[in-house]
Amino acid sequence: MLVAVSRGLAANRDELVRSWTQWTLRRVAAAGTINAATVERQIALLVDVLVELAGPMRRQAMELWLSACEGYGRTAAERGLAAGEVVEEIQHLRELLIRHLSEVIAAMPARASVATVLRLNRLVDKGIAYAVVGYTDTLVETLFNQRGVPVGTSGPVEDETAARLSQLEAELEKLREV
Repeated sequence: MLVAVSRGLAANRDELVRSWTQWTLRRVAAAGTINAATVERQIALLVDVLVELAGPMRRQAMELWLSACEGYGRTAAERGLAAGEVVEEIQHLRELLIRHLSEVIAAMPARASVATVLRLNRLVDKGIAYAVVGYTDTLVETLFNQRGVPVGTSGPVEDETAARLSQLEAELEKLREV
């Protein structure tokens, strides 16, 4: 049953990434401390990992999902979002999943469809929890490093985010090779 969900996610991957990215960038256009391409790249990574979480490599992909969500939370803090906003952004993924997978899930037997919906909800909920951890860790690090004085984001933060994304993307590729 999860294989059907994985196929559905893979088939809708580009639309999910496009919709989620547009929604995210539109609502926080004023907080452009991290460039739009990096935000889109991060969203694409989350969707790609979610495809793997619904497939046969789900156990191996869980750690990557949690790391990617934590990184998303860190980037949200660097983008200047409030804690509730990072939660809202990942909650929007849940809404998109409902829209794009409703036909696939409705075609399943009743027990399987309920189990699938619960599994997807648990994954999104865990993602939210780890995003909040990453967000909070970044804020605490900022307070300790700058003695509570906020500093603007610059090239090094963008570079650090890109490096973190590259590492997670490489881990995803290794997982897919297995």
